[in-house]
Amino acid sequence: MHDKHLHYYNGYAVKPSAHRLPDGSFSSNLLLERAGCTRTEGRYQFYSLDYFSNEEQALRHSTRWAHHWVDTRG
Repeated sequence: MHDKHLHYYNGYAVKPSAHRLPDGSFSSNLLLERAGCTRTEGRYQFYSLDYFSNEEQALRHSTRWAHHWVDTRG
């Protein structure tokens, strides 16, 4: 199955995701994988970056957050 939100940014695979919570809000989550590193060495997972009323907002936030993280720390 292809992840339609997967994209590549400055040497990282960016995989944003959103998890629906019991109250109907969405948790913004993220997986970053650095190209050329071992699976565990270059893998960063972030959960509950923030909370949103819909899935698309949560996904956009994860993507923006990823780009900022890569630009400032990557």
